[in-house]
Amino acid sequence: MIDAKFLAAVLQNPINVQILSRMRELALQDCWLVSGALFQTVWNVVTGRAPDYGIRDYDIFYFDTDTSWDAENGAIARAENLFADLNAKIEVRNQARVHLWYEEKFHLPYPPLLSARDGIDRFLIQNAQVGIRQRRTGFEIYAPKGWADIEHMIVRPNITPNFDAGRYLEKASRWKTLWPEITILPP
Repeated sequence: MIDAKFLAAVLQNPINVQILSRMRELALQDCWLVSGALFQTVWNVVTGRAPDYGIRDYDIFYFDTDTSWDAENGAIARAENLFADLNAKIEVRNQARVHLWYEEKFHLPYPPLLSARDGIDRFLIQNAQVGIRQRRTGFEIYAPKGWADIEHMIVRPNITPNFDAGRYLEKASRWKTLWPEITILPP
């Protein structure tokens, strides 16, 4: 799979199209649509399902050095207003704040990030390591592990300091009920 084929599949999901076309209006730094909204749309296209089938939420990552809750809450509120007409759950998270709450929630250390791409790099699953944003001249795609696992529906662990085998298997098992075609590799 190449960028153009990936992009064509992602844009078959009308919710992705609307999010990407409006994201700049959020005025957030280093802002990306990430993970399941992208690779699960590709899985749906590959398997002939509706493009938005099984997608629980649409994650938007951004990076802002203002790590206050008020700043992130303001971004979340702006997104709620901007995307209110979409029939989708959209979650907006400042990647500069993750280290402030992650260890308490998941009981694993999480060193501070330096960009939204760093957050994409830390996903538990390699096929989730993908982000896209619209630029003036087209789209920018970030996929540090490439496309093969997405295209071939392979769920592979991404071993990082915050990797949790239980959470990996929980996510993979949920996906298997929705996309029985996936191949889950052991952690």
